[in-house]
Amino acid sequence: MKLQQLRYIWEVAHHDLNVSATAQSLYTSQPGISKQIRLLEDELGVEIFSRSGKHLTRITPAGEAILQTTGEILRKVESIKQVAQEFSNDKKGSLSLATTHTQARYMLPKIIKGFIEQYPDVSLHMNQGTPMQISEMAAGGSVDFAIATEAMELFSDLVMMPCYQWNRSIVVPKNHPLCQVSELTLEEIAKHPIVTYVFGFTGRSKLDEAFMERGLAPKIVFTAADADVIKTYVRLGLGVGIIASMAHDEELDSDLVCLDAGHLFRPSITKIGFRRGTFIRGFMYEFMENFAPHLTRTMVDEAYSCSSRLELDELFQHVRLPVY
Repeated sequence: MKLQQLRYIWEVAHHDLNVSATAQSLYTSQPGISKQIRLLEDELGVEIFSRSGKHLTRITPAGEAILQTTGEILRKVESIKQVAQEFSNDKKGSLSLATTHTQARYMLPKIIKGFIEQYPDVSLHMNQGTPMQISEMAAGGSVDFAIATEAMELFSDLVMMPCYQWNRSIVVPKNHPLCQVSELTLEEIAKHPIVTYVFGFTGRSKLDEAFMERGLAPKIVFTAADADVIKTYVRLGLGVGIIASMAHDEELDSDLVCLDAGHLFRPSITKIGFRRGTFIRGFMYEFMENFAPHLTRTMVDEAYSCSSRLELDELFQHVRLPVY
């Protein structure tokens, strides 16, 4: 059994069983990959992939179990490389993030700019997706950090640490009726069509909970994953926008009126998470502390050593999070 063979089956499984696409991504030949997979299957005495002619059709039950262990092995190999690089050159390497549009657009630019200035030889890679996709990428080891508000609690193999809390604002065109109300309430908001985030994005669950608790059924006419898209449709008169307060830019959004709605919704908490077993390099500690100053190396190490989510929550229960 060779490490290269394990890498081949892993990559084939993550290229939708397309051996040709896998070969292109690895800069090798399709026949070479197919041959090595066959040799590995012969050695193990089981089929990892089912076939129809020359085409792979599905992963077998044995293959699923083998691939799970293969992923762990490949992540350990990567950790060994990270350890070696930390000792050979602690300011050179790569850092990959997975996050949502809101974080990438409004919270991370200043952090990333400062990080690149501090570590010019660290290549930074950002992936955007749904909170579920983001968490899966981190849990699967394809990115170092996941930064999101929703879905991360579903993955028990992620060490999740709170970064900051935030709430929502209402954005409307100037002279909108909501600008005239003496007290902004959920009842007043529910009288109008609403434009907001897709379910599962950017704290949407807290928004739905607030309306449900008051027995209200708001008319949500349009949803998007991107706050800038939401504001575009508010400008078109499609409805009242409900966005993360951080997503309102006083200069760029000067044509809109921003109404604070923090008193109407429970605050949401954005977290950063990494997979258990990840080797945390020096510049990775630095990135986390730049993003959330309370996440010092000591605090991160303590979080890493927590054996349960309850223990992790207790560690941070007295930490005062920044509010945005």
